Amino acid sequence: MNTPRTVGCRKLAVLFWLMLCVLPAYAASDAAPSYVQNELTDARLSGQGSFRWFGLKIYDAALWVEGNEHKADALTSAKFVLDLGYARDLYGDRIAQSSISEISQLGFGTAGQRVVWLGKMKSLFPDVHAGTHISGVYLPSQGARFYLDSKLLGEINDPEFARAFFAIWLDPRTSAAKLRSQLLATKP
Repeated sequence: MNTPRTVGCRKLAVLFWLMLCVLPAYAASDAAPSYVQNELTDARLSGQGSFRWFGLKIYDAALWVEGNEHKADALTSAKFVLDLGYARDLYGDRIAQSSISEISQLGFGTAGQRVVWLGKMKSLFPDVHAGTHISGVYLPSQGARFYLDSKLLGEINDPEFARAFFAIWLDPRTSAAKLRSQLLATKP
């Protein structure tokens, strides 16, 4: 018999069941992947967002930082991981060329340095497919380490390159100001 009390109990039971299903998935979304945990002893998700070009989603980005004391203006003094999860197929050469264009627009490096950096990125960055992740680890005063789907791709041991590369997303002058705000969890 469906009394108001049994109907209410059923609704409560369904709601409780849904919470049990949804909450673990929500909590897992903030858990750092194992390679991030290996890089950052106290990994915390600073922020995440999507990059779109003329409405087309190119990638989702997530910025992992160390501990709770992380500050946006101290990005070059602490190790962090920037993960890009691609939403479409792209050639590695195109990723490298777009990166160097952004670096140039931000005014980082000399023309000669940018030629060297482009060559290093072209040799390191593979073609990607929808679902592929490339993650960069900022290594203060050293350079950058890169992962492809949590497997080590290689390193570029040049601190100036690392600062210029991560500036694409994190410099206040970035062409992706909304994404920067999302990554740093700040208001634009």
